Amino acid sequence: MIRKARISDVKRIHGLLQHYADQKLLLGRSISSLYDHLRDFVVYDSNGGTVSGVCSLHICWENLAEIRSLAVDDQYHGQGIGAQLVTHCLQEAEEYGINRVFTLTYQPEFFRKQGFRDIDKRELPHKIWSDCINCTMFPDCDEEALVFDGAKK
Repeated sequence: MIRKARISDVKRIHGLLQHYADQKLLLGRSISSLYDHLRDFVVYDSNGGTVSGVCSLHICWENLAEIRSLAVDDQYHGQGIGAQLVTHCLQEAEEYGINRVFTLTYQPEFFRKQGFRDIDKRELPHKIWSDCINCTMFPDCDEEALVFDGAKK
């Protein structure tokens, strides 16, 4: 079941994200940042409180949002949880009237399977780079940029 993240989920979310950040598969988030942006996050609750996946939708601009921090616990891989989380975030973006959603990722093939297409990072507005200043990879970002245009059917 996908639900909004709760305060009680923050440590588990942090652990999931840090697990993949340690492998250089996604960018980690501080616990403070997770509390600051908790409203952006949804989780996949697989067993009455067991958070097995997480994803966030961050609104950037008038008609632009970003999918961030997508992670699924290793033991739940291959069950479609990541795809369900992305679909949920795309539907949420549509509810807000946002039809352009991008992601910066080390896993571009997964997002291509979800209907995203490759774009040049320079096509994204400068406003989105404000978070990048605090990244350990800045200014040599090696994530790939992909975008989803339009409602997911």
